[in-house]
Amino acid sequence: MARYILKRLALIVPTLLGIITVNFFLVQLAPGGPVDQMIANISGEAVSVTSRIAGTAVDQSISEPTTQYAGADGIDPAMIKALEKQFGFDRPLHERYFQLLWNYLRFDLGESYYQNRRVADLVIERFPVSISLGLWSMLLTYLISIPLGVAKAVRDGSHFDVWTSAAIFMGYATPGFMFAILLIVVFAGGSYYDLFPLKGLVSENFSEMSWPGKIADYFWHMTLPVAALTIGSFATLTMLTKNSFIEELSKQFVLTARAKGLDERRVLYGHVFRNAMLVVVAGFPAALIGVLFTGAMLIEVIFSLNGLGLLGFEATLTRDYPIIFGTLYVFTLVGLLLHLIGDIIYTLVDPRIDFETRGA
Repeated sequence: MARYILKRLALIVPTLLGIITVNFFLVQLAPGGPVDQMIANISGEAVSVTSRIAGTAVDQSISEPTTQYAGADGIDPAMIKALEKQFGFDRPLHERYFQLLWNYLRFDLGESYYQNRRVADLVIERFPVSISLGLWSMLLTYLISIPLGVAKAVRDGSHFDVWTSAAIFMGYATPGFMFAILLIVVFAGGSYYDLFPLKGLVSENFSEMSWPGKIADYFWHMTLPVAALTIGSFATLTMLTKNSFIEELSKQFVLTARAKGLDERRVLYGHVFRNAMLVVVAGFPAALIGVLFTGAMLIEVIFSLNGLGLLGFEATLTRDYPIIFGTLYVFTLVGLLLHLIGDIIYTLVDPRIDFETRGA
């Protein structure tokens, strides 16, 4: 197993390299970079934009038009050069690319174009929000889906099984962001009730609260985002639990246990449960990846939660490339590590799995 772990850790480097390389060159082809954004601002707010170019004095007299950037006609070429130097676009593309790789190898994510802060500091500040949102969502999903899956397996084919299947697949078919909007309309002062806050992770007077008050305020703010993020996760885990239990219930050792006179509850939770839960428990890291990479960003945007998803979304709108690449780097690294942890858990809960033999 140690050999397999070392191989997977070694593969993380080229995987990160490939993902960063593809996204770096794709972003360079996308229109509306940071220089274009500043030029657009200069067209209406030349004085305020000039003050944002630190240490650079530029004459804004109208000069010959330039065609390198959209909307740059009438802008002094000296100002364009100053903007390019400010954002690092005065260097060749390949030089910027290799500098990015060298910085990332040293875990130097650079500095934000607009916030005057290190990207690493922003990621460290926002990362706990995204992780807590994902962990609470997964905890709620497991607490509901596992008992529901067991109940469906025991009552397979009954009216309870049919109606609960219809309900969970309706939830699975409902996008998380649509459910989030519905929750806001109904419970956050939209049109019906005003029971939960509309946005944010804590209240403005959070620092003045007692410890019990802080805990209650935190969960009060997290209720709607976690519910919206959880709604689409029930179906897969519930059906996986149900099918695992049905498979175990049909095996010979269950028939033997029943023949010995053991009651159904002891058979179910003393013999079947442990074997049926192997796949479910081992799939926790992969499920967390699914939550963090698919629905968390939109939920963070809708509820204004200062997590990595909202940080990356705002950076994309403003073309803040260091934050875009920094959050992508962190998400990719976390995803690869969680996949590795998932494989390790598989081998711990089921020693029959041998990834080294399969890899050979």
